Amino acid sequence: MHTLTLDAITKRFGSVLADDAISLTVRGGRILGLIGENGAGKSTLVSILYGLHRPDSGRILIDGREVRFRSPGDAIAHGLGMVFQHFQLFADMSVLENVVYGAEPGRWGVLDRRGAARRVAALAAEYGLDVPLDQAAGTLPVGVLQRVEILKALYRRAELLILDEPTGVLTPPETRALFQVLRALADQGHAVLLITHKLDEIAAAADEVVVLRDGRRVFGAEVAATTPTELARHLTGREVDLSPRRATRPPGDRALIVDRAVTAGAGRAALDGVSLTVRAGEIVGVAGVAGNGQETLAAIVAGTRVPDSGTVTLGARDVTTWDNARRRAAGLAHIPEDRNSTGVALEASVITNLAAGFHRRAPIGDRGLISPRAMRAHARELVARFGIRVADPDAAVRGLSGGNVQKLVVARELAHRSPFLLAEQPTRGIDLGAVEFVYRQLDEYRSEGGAVLLISSELSELLALADRIVVLADGNIVGEFAATQADPERIGALMAGTAVAAESI
Repeated sequence: MHTLTLDAITKRFGSVLADDAISLTVRGGRILGLIGENGAGKSTLVSILYGLHRPDSGRILIDGREVRFRSPGDAIAHGLGMVFQHFQLFADMSVLENVVYGAEPGRWGVLDRRGAARRVAALAAEYGLDVPLDQAAGTLPVGVLQRVEILKALYRRAELLILDEPTGVLTPPETRALFQVLRALADQGHAVLLITHKLDEIAAAADEVVVLRDGRRVFGAEVAATTPTELARHLTGREVDLSPRRATRPPGDRALIVDRAVTAGAGRAALDGVSLTVRAGEIVGVAGVAGNGQETLAAIVAGTRVPDSGTVTLGARDVTTWDNARRRAAGLAHIPEDRNSTGVALEASVITNLAAGFHRRAPIGDRGLISPRAMRAHARELVARFGIRVADPDAAVRGLSGGNVQKLVVARELAHRSPFLLAEQPTRGIDLGAVEFVYRQLDEYRSEGGAVLLISSELSELLALADRIVVLADGNIVGEFAATQADPERIGALMAGTAVAAESI
């Protein structure tokens, strides 16, 4: 395969036009970055390309010849390989077994294990994919699992490799290693389609870029001929500012103290003597690979879990054993990790959701009574102030986009100017314009004296917003950095556990 072309691909789902006459070409020896916000049409386009959906009109051509994919098997037979955002691996099977599963070499139904191992090992060596073939997949870190997925595709003779948001769970060193693998693949003649929403990844990995917006192709260029600022403008249709934001004055009194918190986990401590402090007018970021204690730290701060030992202090009060409702009354605001399950009531109205958790406070609540008129006025004011796009405030939240649901949660939690905010993954799964909104709101909250504990899997987000960054690994704080002196590679190594010495800068 030298080129794969999508020619005027159009796809509707009912009245929704998901893809509108989109054309692009992926060439052998090149990496094409496909970028777009939620709902831009990326997922539908890739589903068509991999045989999961059929286009209503338009053509797929390989080296100028039209092909039709009725299933993923058809796509694989024509040399396409897909690395999904969520890995398709069996945890209890070895790497070798995962790679050859469904395409096992052998006779009479008996696996030629030695022959399979030789071929897979040769492929791994050829493309620099260092993986332990005999080790169970479930015991490996995510960066290695991704290499296994790439190896699976190459084993099936993929000439075009499609990667869907491949860095979402990777540390910076793992991301850099992945991009080196993709470049090696391109250098050997493979075509690579990299689907992402991260502008910095386009600059780091791609040769060409295509931007989708509202189901249409709105821009395409050589990466060297464009800039992240220009790409952001094409993504959103306006100028976007995600530049770093810093505190403009020294921090004030201590708003949150976590002191030597220990919490049991599965087989090891989820938190093992963690201590940290957040001061008024300061954002402290928490970096770490998922499963290393961030979720538990958030739970003991929010009051949904009590540590086995250690203390949690809000302001001057020991709140270690207080539940979430009592902590909120004492000045805790909380943007939860999963906005749909714990941030909002999807079937309730926008008005109700904007009052939730604060309905006992004036002007909404007074001596146990709730004023519907005050709730409605409160909702109108927040919708206008925070730019929440909603046609009818009486309508259920379920009908809002992800970005507008997150705006609702942020608006509700910041409207009452509580002195402390716990923000978990506040920009996960939202568009670039909504990301800019969250950045601006957190920065304004800090400038007005609010204290923020920001837990994020996006290191770029921590570097843009935090004044200090702590790194959690295996339930321990293994490093602390002033954001202005933080080295992403060093932080990434600490996150991955490849840097063993704890440090503070």
